[in-house]
Amino acid sequence: MAELRWNPLLRTWVIMSSHRHARPLLETGACPFCPGSGRVPDDYEIFDYDNDFPSLVLDPPMPDVDGDWLIPVRPAFGKCEVTLYSPKHDATLPELPLEHIAKLVDHWEGRYRELGKIDGIDFVFIFENRGAAVGVTMLHPHGQIYAYPCIPLKVQTELDSCREHMHENGSCLICDLRDHEERDGSRVIYQGSGFTAFVPPFAEYPYQVYIIPADHVGSLTDMDAGQRLELARAIKSITAAYDDLFGFPFPYMMCMYQAPTDGREYPYYHFHIEFYPPMRDRDKLKYNASSETGGWATINDARPEEKAAELREVITRQADAPA
Repeated sequence: MAELRWNPLLRTWVIMSSHRHARPLLETGACPFCPGSGRVPDDYEIFDYDNDFPSLVLDPPMPDVDGDWLIPVRPAFGKCEVTLYSPKHDATLPELPLEHIAKLVDHWEGRYRELGKIDGIDFVFIFENRGAAVGVTMLHPHGQIYAYPCIPLKVQTELDSCREHMHENGSCLICDLRDHEERDGSRVIYQGSGFTAFVPPFAEYPYQVYIIPADHVGSLTDMDAGQRLELARAIKSITAAYDDLFGFPFPYMMCMYQAPTDGREYPYYHFHIEFYPPMRDRDKLKYNASSETGGWATINDARPEEKAAELREVITRQADAPA
């Protein structure tokens, strides 16, 4: 079964994809993403791999059930890709050379642009799930790209907030948020050439981080090569700080928010990356329980200023270390 069903309470589409139940829980035996597996080229730097268990496909089957006026149903149209970051099985994103990460950012830009051209694709979502704590089933370094036939609810909520803020204040909400944090300074962990990273004052996770560009750009496509290089530098710094914080590969969800590709104009939206790491301490996970899941009322049991100080100290130590 693969179809979209409408949730009238939240006014959003839910993806039903029962065939994904058969995907492996953890990689065993030979890795299909490694050169020599026969599943990928024997020689590659960065490679797109169509998801073996896609939730969305460009030629979807008809839904298994008939929808009605209350619960409409539609085919699960879209595309799900896997992006292999490197042929090295045990590489991690922060361990890759800056030039390689810059190529990865350029690759993301190309996929955002090309997938966004497909008729019916409204939003291109680039993300990485890292670590068993967030449900990763393949250990080889990789991220994913989902091309949706609709705008996901969280993104739509951000769009609505940004549009309303622009109407009321004449300014970009995300620009204002970045400027607010730079003036305050207590939660800023990284300021590079053209990018600022901080733990948001309303963080839902203890070590949550936003990366926001200084220029008002809606997508990777609106950045030039120099800006994308600096974004690569910021990503490398943040992910390296995560790993150095407790001395082990830090699990996280890295989510990239860009302008929708539905053909409309979004001058009030601003490109940004959000990291959602589930660790709240060296040996403790933050779980989304009833308040978070049932009420969407997040409880963060850490002070963002304290967690920002921890990450800022690691990044400063990395910057001062001999090359």
